[in-house]
Amino acid sequence: MQFLTLGATDDVGASSHFLQLGDTGLVLDAGANPSEEGPDRVPDYDLIRRQDDGYVDHALITHAHHDHFGTLPVLVDEFPHAKVHMTTATHQLLEFLLPASARLQQKRKDEGSTTHDPLFSEDDIELQSSLYLDHELRAPFDASEVGDDAAVEAEFFDAGHILGSAGALLRFEEDGRERRLFYTSDTRTEAQSILPGGSYPDEPVDVLILESTGGADPEAEETNRALEEERFCAALKRTMARGGAALVPVFVMGRAQEVLALIDRFKRRGDLSDDVPVYTAGSMRAIAGLYDDTRLTTPRLNPGFKVFDVDQTDLPYGRDKLKRTLEQGPAIHVVSSGMMFGKTLSNRLARDLIGDPDGAVLRVGYAVEDSPARRLTNAAENGKRVTLDEDSGPQPIRADVERFRLSGHSHRRQLLDLAERLRPDKIVLVHGETEAKDWMQTHLRERLPAAEVWRPRQGEPLEL
Repeated sequence: MQFLTLGATDDVGASSHFLQLGDTGLVLDAGANPSEEGPDRVPDYDLIRRQDDGYVDHALITHAHHDHFGTLPVLVDEFPHAKVHMTTATHQLLEFLLPASARLQQKRKDEGSTTHDPLFSEDDIELQSSLYLDHELRAPFDASEVGDDAAVEAEFFDAGHILGSAGALLRFEEDGRERRLFYTSDTRTEAQSILPGGSYPDEPVDVLILESTGGADPEAEETNRALEEERFCAALKRTMARGGAALVPVFVMGRAQEVLALIDRFKRRGDLSDDVPVYTAGSMRAIAGLYDDTRLTTPRLNPGFKVFDVDQTDLPYGRDKLKRTLEQGPAIHVVSSGMMFGKTLSNRLARDLIGDPDGAVLRVGYAVEDSPARRLTNAAENGKRVTLDEDSGPQPIRADVERFRLSGHSHRRQLLDLAERLRPDKIVLVHGETEAKDWMQTHLRERLPAAEVWRPRQGEPLEL
């Protein structure tokens, strides 16, 4: 068994890994790096061809976040005979999100905000769609080399991260005995506002490929989710009471729906006035419809809850109109991107808002190092100016800036507990910054002294 990481290893972008299981080649996820542009967003798929007999028979896409699926059309173009597997809900989401990504890339090229050609077009996606196969949770399927039936069997487990998210269990024979490999992808073991916690194999595994996103966040493990939700509610109440606008930067998939569910709860119980407008934009309404359409067929805490029914107001187009929504009394803006990258709505609104002492920027999810969201939090904590966009230059921060741990990821102690429960012989750490992996590796060795813990670098084959 050989493992090869295709994306950069010291961050959470462009998640993609190659497995050689006997004669079968599999790719786990095909993500894009959100902090890069053009070809730099793409994992190094050429690394597969450089391996002996390197080829992709199957690809497993674990969920509909761009850092896990955003370059899937590129992978399929490189390996056109590969079959692509995902959950039914993820397939539905990708039918909407992939064309939207193609259109956005073309728009950015046309308007001159990038010099790079789109990585793929809507026509490319349509031609490839027959290769995308969807599966229900806990329904095993064949993932073997063509002509070698049942050599590799795969099964999806609910990951508890976003709608349709899954971990993947692979069963195969090696040296005359069955082996079991489990890839967590992004996972959350405890419930959120809409989704219950994930599910995992009952029996031990030989190899665990484990995410480490939360490994460098000591405060998260000491945070009670219910108390964090109440702290978020209190921050919204304070901002509304002084007549300000609250900006909540979110990932359009997952965090957006969870935050809207929380705001709806706060309004229903009277903590927030029904009159406070909740501004949203872009694809959030369409994704809310997909959340609702699948509420009876995917894991939910309350199948009766509909995201689409949460009262929302469309953000107007145009810089001046956007700015007026920040100045017309109490309002909540739930917009992307969660990391506040340049040219996104959250970045534009933040630049207009952070100088207002009545306003607030309330972060609810993860942000990579040196992203505008992370820079804003660090600058606010240290009383410094912040540069959210090079054209705007350094700006003073007078608005409240707070972070709330309402992540769709497990915190680091939960990840240790999961590893202990699965009792692997070997653990491969992925999807985390250097500091996060440092902590995880040290503590996994303490918890599971008999297990080998690996931190593979991009392009370095690991024999398991």
